[in-house]
This record gives sequence, C-alpha cells and structure tokens, in this order.
Amino acid sequence: ISEAFAAEQGELQALPAGPFEALIKLERRVTNDGLISIGGNYYSVPDRARRIVEVHQLASEIRTIDQGKLIARHRVLEGWRQSRIDPAHRQGGAAAAQKQGYGIWKSADGQTVMRTGDRVETRPLSIYQAIGEQLAASGTIAGGRP
Repeated sequence: ISEAFAAEQGELQALPAGPFEALIKLERRVTNDGLISIGGNYYSVPDRARRIVEVHQLASEIRTIDQGKLIARHRVLEGWRQSRIDPAHRQGGAAAAQKQGYGIWKSADGQTVMRTGDRVETRPLSIYQAIGEQLAASGTIAGGRP
C-alpha cells in the first residue's frame, strides 16, 4: 500500500477548503394550501407561486425556485408529518396564516412549525403506565375485545 501511495502521491490534489454541499434537484407540485412535500414534511411557498416548482434539497436547507427565481428557503425539519410555514408567504402575513388554520408557534430558528391542531401536549410516561395497568387489570382493550 505504501508503495502505491508513493507512486500516486504526486498526482493527488488537495481537498476543497469548504464543505461539499450535496444537492438534490426535485420538482414538486404546490398544494392548494401553498405547501410542497419533501421527505414526508411540508414547507410553505409564497401564495403566488406557480403550481409546479423546482426544489433544491441540501442537508440542512430546502430551497424553492419558481421560474429561475429563489422564492423560499427553509431549514429541514426532522421527523415527518410536520409543516414549516413562513407567515410572510401568506397574503396578509401572520394574521392571514392564522385565518387559514396555521398556528403561530415559533421554533428555535423563529419560523412557524405546525398547523393548528398538530401541537401535541407533552405528558409524563407515568400516564401511559397507568393506562396500561388499567387495561391489563380489566383484561380488555378498546372496543371490549380481550
């Protein structure tokens, strides 16, 4: 191995100074709600976006391009079945977003993350333990089946 490395060392080039950003180009149809679906999550686009847009998916960012112009940028959501809504994408801003059924909860990066009704209360695991014990004691599950 060392002999092969010595023979090839003169031909090797230095690595680039910055990180390599892998880019996946996709095409997505905008929903009637003004969202695009990427990896099981939804990201907003401005209300006046065309129905089919180009999407550039990077490791940490989603970029939406409409007719060659960048129209939206979002941080990638972890998990799935989540929405990242930018109130600026809705005509009338945050008030219009709330009227359309979007909650105005803020994530760490300051963007709206969920639709109204998607927010789930955090509960201690002891609640589920108690439910399991009651079901085990009664010998039935929902619907009266054993």
